[in-house]
Amino acid sequence: MWRAPAPGLSRSRSLRSLAAPGGRRDPASSLRSLDRILPALGRGHTLVALLLVIEVGILGTFLALDLVLFFVFFEVVLLPMYAVIAVWGGDDRAHAARKFVLYTLFGSVLLLVGVFTVVVSAGTADIVALTGGGELSRGTQIAAFVLLAIAFAVKSPLWPLHTWLPDAHTQAPTVGSVILAGVLLKMGTYGLIRVGVGVAPEGARWAAPVLGILAVAAIVAGSLVCLAQTEIKRLIAYSSVGHMGFVLLGIATLTTTGIQAALIGNVAHGVITGLLFFLAGAIKERAHTGELAQLGGLREQSPWLAGLLAFAAIASLGLPGLAGFWGEAFAVVASLDKGGPLWTTLAAVAAVGGALTAAYFLRLLRRVTHGPAVGVLDPPGLARAEVAAWAPLVLLALVVGLLPALVLGMAGDPVGALVEAVGS
Repeated sequence: MWRAPAPGLSRSRSLRSLAAPGGRRDPASSLRSLDRILPALGRGHTLVALLLVIEVGILGTFLALDLVLFFVFFEVVLLPMYAVIAVWGGDDRAHAARKFVLYTLFGSVLLLVGVFTVVVSAGTADIVALTGGGELSRGTQIAAFVLLAIAFAVKSPLWPLHTWLPDAHTQAPTVGSVILAGVLLKMGTYGLIRVGVGVAPEGARWAAPVLGILAVAAIVAGSLVCLAQTEIKRLIAYSSVGHMGFVLLGIATLTTTGIQAALIGNVAHGVITGLLFFLAGAIKERAHTGELAQLGGLREQSPWLAGLLAFAAIASLGLPGLAGFWGEAFAVVASLDKGGPLWTTLAAVAAVGGALTAAYFLRLLRRVTHGPAVGVLDPPGLARAEVAAWAPLVLLALVVGLLPALVLGMAGDPVGALVEAVGS
């Protein structure tokens, strides 16, 4: 949320406040003072403009059929998202924004090298013509896939390149957290399917066992870390690591069922986790804290808010009939169908990870919604704007959960064509 400028704050007064007593400037205090002033300079229209630039990058990434244009649009979102976190974020926003941009720049360099390797070797940047490997040699495909996979893993983010995500989510304003979880993470997994697997299938087949192992490690590690979290936004952020692990497991199988599971898992995660961050932001604004120990008794003060949080939590843990179920279930089924000791073991461990997901979300609900009220919510009710923003996400979570064919049917032919071109 953007913060209004402090009353009476003028440019001259702001600059004078940076000087130490005696007219001398202390660099450390100057940086701290500037860090306090920057959020006050933010305006609502500037935030909206940055969000529109991010939207341009998102739409361009999903629509681009040229590898160079894909890279350009993929990178368009970097600086605006950095500004959203750095200016409108929480108290530790500077550290979170720097960490976000450094990790993402690392991924961008690898993505650029991977795109350059493919385009120079194939003589074209047409993604459609490159799908299936084209004229790329096996060695080139393996090298390109490794570069592309690491780059997309940073953006997704996939374990163990996920450490920027909790800080970014925790410090970002609510709108930043929602966009990060709902859309930006999906750019990485979409790129891994459309570009990584599609353009370098030999590399994908070569790396599939490693991807499967990393996916299951992400599911288990993300769930265990969530069980130890004490702050609501950090818990939801770490839950994304586990959910993206199920998406990666589906991709790693290189089967129609697995890639379909990854796609519907992407859609479900965007809807449900976006709703969770909306709710977490609303709770923090009302209670002025995100600590679970200070948020007890939510159902007594705000039954509607507690009910929506419970709905989003059980949707995210994969309750049958809600959107979160299909991606996780199909990923496990695809791994079992793949067969062999490795994939059967990965499916079993992933299923255990799904049970751990239920454990930490039930712990969240016990801490936040049950028990006697600890703090005071101001205001306890829901605003009309909140209801208008959250209602579509609630409906989508129900519709996708009850009618998964709406997503699977649209993706059926493209996924079949991709799997056929990959030749798995």
